[in-house]
Amino acid sequence: MLKAKILICDDEEGIRRYLQKMFQAKDFEVETFADGTSLLARIEAGIDGDADILLQDVRMPDMDGIEVLKRVKKLRPSLPVVVMTAFGTIDSAVDAIKLGAYDYVTKPFPREKILGVIDNALEMDLLMKENKALKEELARPDTPDNIIFTSAKFREVYELTLQVAGSDANILILGESGTGKELIAGAIHYNSPRRGRRFLSINCAALSDTLLESQLFGHMRGAFTGAITTQKGLLEEADGGTLFLDEIGDVSATVQAKLLRVIQERDFIPVGATKAKNVDIRFVAATNKDLAKEVREGRFREDLYYRLNVITINLPPLRERAEDVIPLAEYFLQKYSRRVRKELKGISPEAVRVLQGYHWPGNVRELENVVERAAILARGEFVTPDVLPMYRQAAGAPAPLAPPREDRLISLEVIEKEHIERILRQTGWHKSRSAEILGISRKTLDRKIVEYALTLPGGAPAEDE
Repeated sequence: MLKAKILICDDEEGIRRYLQKMFQAKDFEVETFADGTSLLARIEAGIDGDADILLQDVRMPDMDGIEVLKRVKKLRPSLPVVVMTAFGTIDSAVDAIKLGAYDYVTKPFPREKILGVIDNALEMDLLMKENKALKEELARPDTPDNIIFTSAKFREVYELTLQVAGSDANILILGESGTGKELIAGAIHYNSPRRGRRFLSINCAALSDTLLESQLFGHMRGAFTGAITTQKGLLEEADGGTLFLDEIGDVSATVQAKLLRVIQERDFIPVGATKAKNVDIRFVAATNKDLAKEVREGRFREDLYYRLNVITINLPPLRERAEDVIPLAEYFLQKYSRRVRKELKGISPEAVRVLQGYHWPGNVRELENVVERAAILARGEFVTPDVLPMYRQAAGAPAPLAPPREDRLISLEVIEKEHIERILRQTGWHKSRSAEILGISRKTLDRKIVEYALTLPGGAPAEDE
């Protein structure tokens, strides 16, 4: 585990010893200071060990604790600070909060109280750092550095993505669930002339028609029950940028007709409004369905299909780009080892063979879930086979995600059915959790359960959890 480092500044030796013992028992790295002068000298010298949090008294013998806080925040603005104060100096604690302190605790403080405040401050700090990193990542164009691949098959896809990004044509991305359609949509946007404007996305299958319309088109105050304010829709928010319509194959005929108008006329009418609004949007749509078949069978509008399908990008499933499994796994391991605060050095050779031998019906999304689980469960410096859910840990033990035998010729439908049933069993038939693991919407999962006639143990049909 990566130890969180806490700096403790208090002039009372007994308090410092008490806190140091408490936090070291919780596996913190602790450094203590008896006065504000020594604390500031350490921070000014830049040798504070990149501390994660500061716990500071507001009353110091050498200088006012509020002045210490001001100087600390100037030197290390992002360092979370929790102040300690006696009951009679609450006003000082309030002043500290106004100056940027995360929280305060009053002496004498219960052990659970101080530990809870510190844990919350560290969690908030981690979330802020991840949010900053995400914003920085989204602000720069996608490159092979953050779209991970080594296979020639995916390189063809990526080169086509870069080639079409510079145009303003609408793009249709086809591929199985979990293959990275939104990542490719983002690459199209961030390598296009629209990169300085917004890239927004919506999962069309996850919302009812009414809610989908409201999210896309926005609504006026009083347009329907519960519409207490006027709300902009994604179409207005994405003006000048790119709108990614995921799971477009699940959109109803009514919404299809309204989307067609937006694409053709470049305007739309918010729900409850009478005046149209003009927009300039590039549309990128995606689906795991055979949309041409949907058109032939009358479930998808032909005119909308051709409006969206100016250029098609077909994403290969992970089983057809096996060379990318380990590079992707290593990328996810770095990501989640930081998140769970572990120093994981890599994947053991035995675990590599297990990952390479698996069929990956859930594609890259399933691989990411497997690696996240492995990062949490890993006990040493390397991911080993025993923390991989597809590994048979003992003779006769069930293998939740065992790879299919090489000599077993089965259809994709059978693979999908078996995989969905396996995940449902693992979650105790918790549908929402199962849909999240599978990387599909709850609506899609319900449809698959009916399609494959899946039932709970004992023969009863699946019910809502």
